[in-house]
Amino acid sequence: MSPLPTFSTMAPEAGLKQAMSLSRPDIIETMKQSGLKGRGGAGFPTGMKWNFAAAAQAAEKFVICNADEGEPGTFKDRVILQEHADLVFEGMTIAGKAIGARSGIVFLRGEYTYLRPQLEAVLDKRRKQKLLGKDILGSDLEFDIRIFMGAGAYICGEETALIEALEGFRGEPRNRPPFPVNTGFLGRPSVVNNVETLASAACILQKGADWWKATGTANSTGIKIFSVSGDCEKPGVYEFPMGITVAQLLKEVGGVGAKAVQVGGASGLCIPASQFKRIIAFEDIPTGGSIIVFGQQRDMLDVLHNFLDFFVDESCGQCTPCRLGNRKLLEGVELLREGKCSMAYLQELCALGDTMQIASKCGLGQSSPSAFLSVVKNFREELMGRTYSHV
Repeated sequence: MSPLPTFSTMAPEAGLKQAMSLSRPDIIETMKQSGLKGRGGAGFPTGMKWNFAAAAQAAEKFVICNADEGEPGTFKDRVILQEHADLVFEGMTIAGKAIGARSGIVFLRGEYTYLRPQLEAVLDKRRKQKLLGKDILGSDLEFDIRIFMGAGAYICGEETALIEALEGFRGEPRNRPPFPVNTGFLGRPSVVNNVETLASAACILQKGADWWKATGTANSTGIKIFSVSGDCEKPGVYEFPMGITVAQLLKEVGGVGAKAVQVGGASGLCIPASQFKRIIAFEDIPTGGSIIVFGQQRDMLDVLHNFLDFFVDESCGQCTPCRLGNRKLLEGVELLREGKCSMAYLQELCALGDTMQIASKCGLGQSSPSAFLSVVKNFREELMGRTYSHV
């Protein structure tokens, strides 16, 4: 049985056929009414993003699928591409009609090179079926998709760094504004959506906005695909409604009795057992889909060291708060391990983390201290035994 039951029950191309019968504004309005928010983690309303790009005046526009799935603990986009590539490409084509674009690009994670032959075969099949290229489904719609391979840089999960890489430059975030919906790839209006977001959009066009809103919460509608790993009996890819509690999720994956759950990958929040009644939704604990379960035997300093070592290695180095801040946080964890970190210095590191969240240039840098801050806050007693009282 597929781990993605909703996607598996979609009729082939029904969403695209429905989109062909609608005007561009009607497609965008359907997306707005559905309440779909970006499934990559940022949670920006998809209909609003499409509307901004549609309103931009330009002869050329682009739809970009962000398949640079680099967040630690996240692997659900890989499964979606393996099992439901048609649905992703259908969503891109719908987005193309909605914003007036003729070109789509899949930015595929470098480690997913082995997926490329399969994806190229699906694209070729769709062209032969008149689902891509010119005169799609006998209409005047023109839209085609190509695949661009990433080179393994975590920072390219950030949409402006992704666009820089597409243009042949070093993957570094751009200053904003201007935003990609106005000035994106090659200076043209560009919509950048996550793999899951685009597949979900195709489902919404097929089933309708009300069908999507019937699941989830008022502010976080629909289903969400989760990558579950760590200390649980049944790791894997799961489909749950938005608004599920951490406790409910743990019960489903065999993680009852966990010490903590990292929601959102290395850049997410570390939730202690005392907060397992909280809901996974944009109004409480947002996530791009990564769930890492930590059992009672886990040392939270080891967890932090692993995450911060990752951020030190993956920082693009463009801005000082991220480039140097993560190194200082990592050094602090190492001092804690050695029993050489004072309480006063730990507080200074927390203040540094707060500054990084404000002053880092991009969302990835801003979220890099999140795990450190949440572990210090939620596992204070565990860490106190590793500090000394002298300033």
